[in-house]
Amino acid sequence: MARRDYYEILSVPRDVSDADLKKAYRRVAMKCHPDRNPSDLEAEARFKEAKEAFEILKNPRKRAAYDQFGHAGVEAAGGRASGDAFGDIFGDVFGDIFGGGRRGRSQAYQGADLRYEHALGLEQAVFGETASIEVPTLIECEECGGGGSKKGTSPETCSTCGGHGQVRMQQGFFTVQQTCPHCNGRGRIVTHPCEKCHGQGRYRQTRTLSVKIPPGVDSGDRIRLAGEGEAGRNGGSPGDLFVEVRVKPHEIFERDGRNLSCEIPVSFATLALGATVDVPTLDGQVSLKLPPETQSGRVFRVRGKGVKPVRGGTMGDLFCRVHVETPVNLTAEQTELLARFDDSVREGGDRHSPRARSWLDGVKQFFDKIGTG
Repeated sequence: MARRDYYEILSVPRDVSDADLKKAYRRVAMKCHPDRNPSDLEAEARFKEAKEAFEILKNPRKRAAYDQFGHAGVEAAGGRASGDAFGDIFGDVFGDIFGGGRRGRSQAYQGADLRYEHALGLEQAVFGETASIEVPTLIECEECGGGGSKKGTSPETCSTCGGHGQVRMQQGFFTVQQTCPHCNGRGRIVTHPCEKCHGQGRYRQTRTLSVKIPPGVDSGDRIRLAGEGEAGRNGGSPGDLFVEVRVKPHEIFERDGRNLSCEIPVSFATLALGATVDVPTLDGQVSLKLPPETQSGRVFRVRGKGVKPVRGGTMGDLFCRVHVETPVNLTAEQTELLARFDDSVREGGDRHSPRARSWLDGVKQFFDKIGTG
């Protein structure tokens, strides 16, 4: 298979300057680095290809040979680029950008992951929504490109560690290596800091992001927004943002996984005589038939009126518990009618109140047992 032109791989002209060549490689390498594209074989191949092209073109002798004879000239001048394509990209690229190659490289640090709690109503959790959130975070300074130096200037090699980022201290027979206290391990010192980020390469800003909440989420579910965390340092990749869902209590329904439940207040006469009542659901009302002599506390199931889980599965159900509502603010006539009704029921004995009679019998047996104990 024919090998691609090195300049075409990096999308640069043949007369590209060293500085622009480094920027082009950085752009391609950041986009295709295996750490940012796990299991993506095509991105991995593009990363290797870009690395080879940069290592040839950054070397004046090899570049001259390539310009004159193409790939054959490179092989004659010392072979194709070698080394581990999955090594520290930042040691090769960013160290050169800040001056000094591997000796003066500036270690890249990935940005921190962020966590954001998003509260939403039950309806939004069940049906999903697109929410707008405001997240305070550290972003890369566009003024200096994250380098921390004022435009037209570059960091200088740290005089304490010589650009290594580490210093060695002799303690008796032992040599101890530790992070350079002068440059904090960066290997470079910003002598002319960027006015916008004050040399930090990042600054704090509140960003407005759009988050797609999938249908069926529940409290504790997390939505990952890749690359929306804090910006990295020294060219490191940004962290991720994790949006954690918290569903607010609902005035009617309670949720238990895929199922919903609610309590329906009804009158004594409705339960005694039976009726068809309207029951609320999240997508409209349904009719629920209560048979005569329904007892308070009985639970009825309305199938398919619950929640479809976010990870798949069948739709849940709605469980309705009927509850007798005791009438209040009775008139004299109503009080008299209830008293007469109660007397009538008592005359019927077990015929009208079998549960009450069995309960009284149980109480009597309990006290008899205590008296003989």
